Amino acid sequence: MAIRLTPPTKNVFYISVICAVVAFVLYVLGVLGVIDGGFATVSHFAFWAAMLGWGMMTAGVAMKGV
Repeated sequence: MAIRLTPPTKNVFYISVICAVVAFVLYVLGVLGVIDGGFATVSHFAFWAAMLGWGMMTAGVAMKGV
């Protein structure tokens, strides 16, 4: 049985885009050295913010019609 994919709701889309932007900003600020605490720590938070946005988008696409 195949999963029927549907577009996510606007709120899920906007929240996932915000998570992606936060991840990008954290990564860039960590690369430039603006945020103190080490690049590894900042990139760790950027990675998990990106994964949160991706997971929300995936859930929104897969579960809208459920």
